[in-house]
Amino acid sequence: MKDIKYDHYFVRLQETIRLQWDEPALCNYQGESITFGEMARQIARMHLMLQEAGVKKGDHIALCARNTNRWALSYLAITTYEAVVVPLLVDFHANSVMELTDHSDAIILFTDREKWKTLDIARMPQLRGVVCTEDFSIIHSNDEQLTKAYETVDSLFAERYPNGFGPEDVHYNTDNMDNLAIINYTSGSSGDPKGVMLTYRASSASIDFGQRNIPVRRDDKLVSMLPMAHIYGLTFELLYPICGGCTIYYLGGRPAPSKLLQAMKEVKPYQVITVPLVMEKVYRSSIEPALGKWYMKVLCAIPGISGLIYGKVCEKLHAAFGGNIRNFIMGGAPLNPAVERCFRRMKLNFTVGYGMTEAAPLLAYEDWRRFVLRSCGKAVDRADVRIESPDPANVVGEIQAKGDNICIGYYKNETATQAAFTPDGYLHTGDLGLMDRKGNIYIKGRSKCMILSANGQNIYPEEIEAILNNEDYVGETLVVERESNRLYALVYFDPDKMKKDGLTADDYPEMEKRLRHDANKRLPNYSQLYKIERRDTPFEKTPKMSIKRYLYK
Repeated sequence: MKDIKYDHYFVRLQETIRLQWDEPALCNYQGESITFGEMARQIARMHLMLQEAGVKKGDHIALCARNTNRWALSYLAITTYEAVVVPLLVDFHANSVMELTDHSDAIILFTDREKWKTLDIARMPQLRGVVCTEDFSIIHSNDEQLTKAYETVDSLFAERYPNGFGPEDVHYNTDNMDNLAIINYTSGSSGDPKGVMLTYRASSASIDFGQRNIPVRRDDKLVSMLPMAHIYGLTFELLYPICGGCTIYYLGGRPAPSKLLQAMKEVKPYQVITVPLVMEKVYRSSIEPALGKWYMKVLCAIPGISGLIYGKVCEKLHAAFGGNIRNFIMGGAPLNPAVERCFRRMKLNFTVGYGMTEAAPLLAYEDWRRFVLRSCGKAVDRADVRIESPDPANVVGEIQAKGDNICIGYYKNETATQAAFTPDGYLHTGDLGLMDRKGNIYIKGRSKCMILSANGQNIYPEEIEAILNNEDYVGETLVVERESNRLYALVYFDPDKMKKDGLTADDYPEMEKRLRHDANKRLPNYSQLYKIERRDTPFEKTPKMSIKRYLYK
């Protein structure tokens, strides 16, 4: 870990607000646009309401709503007030939202009307009130002080700023770097949710890394696709870009592919931040069919012609995303090897990073010009990352990390906090990997997913899944252990591709037989597949689009 000095991200935020006062900051695609100045005014108004309501710095406020510019505004208002933000995924079941709101000790909930209809205030007895993210009105209040604060906030604002609110009035406290800022609940892919506690320092370290290594320009635009309540989306599709002066556009949820591409062409974002599954779908639906035609295969085998063809494919992909992309950044899961190789042949400017909620979120990243295939980059300079192994370059070990961006534990869960760290203070990531002599990190799998064969060999299901996912008509797979070390591959076949090629349900038995045979030819004896088990529906996924492995045993 390098000793790099950096400021609180509030310093960057307030400087950007003052500099770009009349420029657009937070926009709903084809909807409301909020300038940096209006954003600052709304933040100041919310500060006055919270203060008048008796909300103290350090009190907990939950936020559960659809991805919109008002979600972002709510978050910024809460955190600059120095309350602890508890972002909850709007896709969480209502029972989970109510349980986590109560578990977090939140005294106010920010939500939208649609989500509020599914909630029962009696299940959240600590709440003093509920604020609507759509217009910042009070949806529910059982506290007279909060009600009065809302009713008088306009007069309070006029009294506080008699000459109007201007750039010189923007001041956010930065004497709080090591205070708790966020409690982020995540179910991950293997168990019950835990409230990850992150400080202002953790966020500031990650934002500083982004600003230095993925610079943002004043005229840059970004289309937000990731869930804001997840630390990946929160940090790299809100905090890091807004601190750099970027204009952010929100789509309001998980849009249809046609709407997403339309937004990309109109907004012309400077980069795409997503999960590998999205880019793999792009590859399967447009790139693979084009390159798979017989005459294209012939042409691609001719030196010189191949480069021209792949170059044209790359141009079309860039055009589909608006033609202004400087970086395609993927994280949250490994990229399919075949897709990765094709992107490299296309000379696509892509990279795959690695992180987790507990690291706010990045642990590894590398610029696309230096990115090594199958790796997830090098350790970020805000963290010391090591492989717990006698030979990290050749013997798989757990990835562990310590640094300014690492969480301080789990809320009201001392047992989990103690178990999360080594005696010398490194975070147990639960991920297994290698690190070559140049510092490139290679993920091998999750320690909880690793299967020990009958003869003592370590089997990493993710590696088998990568082989299966490269086969024709395979949509996604999951490898599990059953019946005393027998390996089963649960497979969801791509119905659209099958239909396009004239295949029906009658073809499944032969497809399953061929898939198992072809995979086992490439696998060592100790990790041979015993059976292919077909699934009729896709696997359930986490917000990072990782399969919820614990549901399939």
